[in-house]
Amino acid sequence: MLNALTRFSNGVSWCASQLASVAAAVLTLSMVYEVFARYVFDAPTVWAFDIAYMANGAVFLLGVAYVLREDAHIRIDVLRNRLPARFNGAVQGVAYLLILAPFFGMLSWIAMSHTWRAWVRHEVETVSPWAPLMWPFYLLIAIGLVALTLQLAAEGLRAFCRQGPDAKKEH
Repeated sequence: MLNALTRFSNGVSWCASQLASVAAAVLTLSMVYEVFARYVFDAPTVWAFDIAYMANGAVFLLGVAYVLREDAHIRIDVLRNRLPARFNGAVQGVAYLLILAPFFGMLSWIAMSHTWRAWVRHEVETVSPWAPLMWPFYLLIAIGLVALTLQLAAEGLRAFCRQGPDAKKEH
């Protein structure tokens, strides 16, 4: 079961990271265009700010599961390195599987509900002169949160499975 969940969550995290790459490219291209249009043609766009905050949020949320998968996140190791590996694994397992995964699962549910509501109601950004549809942005948030929830569950299970007598100290 752990291998199947790990493969599935790793695949979802990888797909989400690819969407993050696309969002980063969109962010970059739109900002370059905005600067060019504003300073060369003296014609700023009405959509650049919306694209910037939406793409920036998407990059972060779509990439966080992949960062967790690759163990590339920032953590404070001062105390962790001084404790036994079995204890660290237990703490990580409890934190990921029993605290963080349910919390982000709830946030995923809320994000999916917001996405559906925005789709049904054709919700637009009301403070923007461009007034873009909001469901694509909400959908990217939901995908990123679901990917993170799955990755947290897989990492939590993996941490508990490393609790055997041959568990080695992690660096």
